[in-house]
Amino acid sequence: MREYFEREGEDRFRDLESDVLDDLSLNYAGVLSTGGGSVLRAINRERLRARGQVFYLRSSPEEVYRRLRYDQNRPLLQVADPQARLRELFEKRDALYRETAHVVIETGRPTVSGLVNTIMGLLDSPAPASLPSTSN
Repeated sequence: MREYFEREGEDRFRDLESDVLDDLSLNYAGVLSTGGGSVLRAINRERLRARGQVFYLRSSPEEVYRRLRYDQNRPLLQVADPQARLRELFEKRDALYRETAHVVIETGRPTVSGLVNTIMGLLDSPAPASLPSTSN
């Protein structure tokens, strides 16, 4: 991904991302874990929200940094101050994530199994689309 992003640029990457999201959200059933910037385009937000149950696993920029500080494959974080970059991205994207999501889950420092159990419980509830935001 990083090589493609660097070679073709962010706009071309986002075009391809939109095409893939459209295909997957229309033609396949299952879990789709999108990239962080997928919500930047209105068409992606509309398609995701209309075609499935969207869970926003909300984490603070500091928590995301803790998880990703050694990851060299994220092109937008290859800067002098990745924590500042994460705060900037969070400010731009948080409202878009909320607009897209049916459910917002404040993650904190969860275990993967804890998050999966929370999501499964919400999916098993009578009307997941009408559930309020959740904290863990």
